Amino acid sequence: MRITARLIVSLIVVVASVAAFSAFFQVRQERLRQQEDIERRSRLLAQSLQESVEPLIEKGAVKSLQRLVEKFGNRERLAGVAVYDVHGAALAITASLASALSQPPRAILEALSAGEDSGEFEVLNGSRVHLYVLPIQDDGKTLGALAIIYDASFIQRQLARIWGHAFLRVLVQTVLIALVTLLIVRWSIMGPIARTAEWMKQLRAGAASAPFEFSKEDLFAPIAKEVSTFARHLAAAKTAAEREARLREKAESLWTPDRLREHVKTKLAGQPLFVISNREPYMHMRQGRRLEVIVPAGGLVTAMEPVLRACGGTWIAHGAGDADWEVVDGRARIRVPPDDPHYTLKRVALSKEIEDGYYYGFSNEGLWPLCHIAHTRPVFRAEDWVQYQAANRRFAEAAIEEIAGVENPYVLIQDYHFALLPRLLKEKRPDARIAIFWHIPWPNPEAFGICPWQKELLYGMLGADLIGFHTQFHCNNFLDTVDRFLESRIDWERFSVIKEGHGTLVKPFPISVAFPAAFQDIPPQTGPAADRAALLKDIGTKAEHLGVGIERMDYTKGVLERLRAIERFLEKYPRYQGRFSFVQIGAPSRTHIKRYHDFLGEVEAEVERINWKFKAPDWKPVVFLKKHHSHQEILPFYKAADLCMVTSLHDGMNLVAKEFAASRDDEDGVLILSRFAGASRELPDALIVNPYDIEETAEAIRAALEMGPGERTERMRKMRQTVKENNVFRWAGNLITELSQVRLEPRTAEKIS
Repeated sequence: MRITARLIVSLIVVVASVAAFSAFFQVRQERLRQQEDIERRSRLLAQSLQESVEPLIEKGAVKSLQRLVEKFGNRERLAGVAVYDVHGAALAITASLASALSQPPRAILEALSAGEDSGEFEVLNGSRVHLYVLPIQDDGKTLGALAIIYDASFIQRQLARIWGHAFLRVLVQTVLIALVTLLIVRWSIMGPIARTAEWMKQLRAGAASAPFEFSKEDLFAPIAKEVSTFARHLAAAKTAAEREARLREKAESLWTPDRLREHVKTKLAGQPLFVISNREPYMHMRQGRRLEVIVPAGGLVTAMEPVLRACGGTWIAHGAGDADWEVVDGRARIRVPPDDPHYTLKRVALSKEIEDGYYYGFSNEGLWPLCHIAHTRPVFRAEDWVQYQAANRRFAEAAIEEIAGVENPYVLIQDYHFALLPRLLKEKRPDARIAIFWHIPWPNPEAFGICPWQKELLYGMLGADLIGFHTQFHCNNFLDTVDRFLESRIDWERFSVIKEGHGTLVKPFPISVAFPAAFQDIPPQTGPAADRAALLKDIGTKAEHLGVGIERMDYTKGVLERLRAIERFLEKYPRYQGRFSFVQIGAPSRTHIKRYHDFLGEVEAEVERINWKFKAPDWKPVVFLKKHHSHQEILPFYKAADLCMVTSLHDGMNLVAKEFAASRDDEDGVLILSRFAGASRELPDALIVNPYDIEETAEAIRAALEMGPGERTERMRKMRQTVKENNVFRWAGNLITELSQVRLEPRTAEKIS
């Protein structure tokens, strides 16, 4: 109640002060107005009487003057009129003022002496009056003076009424303020605080079962998000502790964010982790006047973002958002995630010329098709190679700036955009432990030999202390490629390369997804059937069965082959026409590149052709949702789908397959998975297909839809267990463990002066 009393008193003091100042200025203005009005009235009356008084003074007609002053002496607020001769002797005075004006006031004598009119306020008979004196002159000769006396006491009464009204207003406002304040404090502050405190008490005691719904008042807006985040963290920590306790009883150990955080602290001895990638985990984009934060599509962000959330550090990436540079500090840094910062994002600026040549050109028209066996011819241009080198140098400069002052830093480089970066960093900071993880496949030596700069790329990569791939097969291809093109020594027993006295380990680290962290913050669904009906209604179709495919629109993902398999399935099994719809969620990607632009057009044309072929009211066999979708938007499709199709023509891992399994806490649904995706080696309980075999894939769709619930549950349970045990935290833990155990050669560990 002390706070409430202080609040009320403070408000009353402020309101009273404002009212007092307002009344003061109003009184002052009213006083000036009334005084000016009296002066004006006096002047007008004196001037009107002047012509009548002048001849009477000259004649000495005292009786006539007395009758005149008596006639005008009874007007409203007019106290009286007096006429004096040139010597100040009274000739005629209103009877009521005769005694007070028996002796001429100083103002009359001064006016006669100066020959000018004057007016002033005086006190006569105990009352405040205004005395106006007008000299009576004839041809410049002063004959006498006319005095007009107005009663001015009413001004004080008027001003007193204003002060009284002001006091009453303050009194009424004080009562209303007290009542309103008490109501606001009770309903909008004390009530929510009491409920929040009770909820937090229950949460601490473990009795709170549902998230607390905060009031939407602006007062609570700043703390609502923080309290919600705190509660979520507390619940997650408690869940993790309980899970860890259960696992310890079973002599098992599940990798969690907390375990990874502690593991990284131990292995890196408190050193920060530096991650470098082309794609940033968060982009700031302008939507009209509004600033939006989006998470770019792609497996790399899906995999790495939970790791940085868990262990902290710095993520260095290309700032590609059109509003990215509006929110960073002077060193191009910003703390992320925006709602709950855990690590630092360092943005690197690239010119359009460098981006076009390095990213769209060399990386995605050259290396991407080179490493993926998807029958798209790689394009290598000398000018793109120049920009690729420039971009790698630019990232090297940014990384050197970030790791300055950090002794023996740990650097984790991501993907094919930075094949030259490990060597550039190692030359500047030989004391750094550097790893590069190659997220896409590595081709055989004959295929890689297509690249005109294969030696430079290999030499740059071998500047790293550790090179990681998804599978042992890709590791073997890399070692064969190095053996073919570079003069070096291959240690096949340890799977390492020794080049110029520097050793590089080459090992498989199958990447995964966060289980279940990527989905645990999303509210549970109300039921697959209801969700499916609502989802299909929203996208303009009706169906009994639902299939889903979620892709970044890339020609390596087998989307066209998938669509043809769906078409063949509906041809072979017409009973599913009108009953089965497939939703293809596709995020447009790299549309600056002609092959990607053309591919997107091919997909749209194929979808339109199939829908026209099986045209029916209220039903579409294929729905193509061409835009980026967040996890929150994708999850309902994962949960409602009878099947998910991952039909990559060639893929390092493909995390959509693992995301689908991680999302199915109902242990239902069937995964149709390409044998050419790295995930097929870890998820044998999916229906494994050759995406080029349209008949086989069509049959897999039928098998998935007609599979018994027992078999579906058994398959999904095994896949979920695999993803759970081999999640992204385990991947990061193994990778960081291997990097921390790298033994730097004495000459490499020398510090740069």
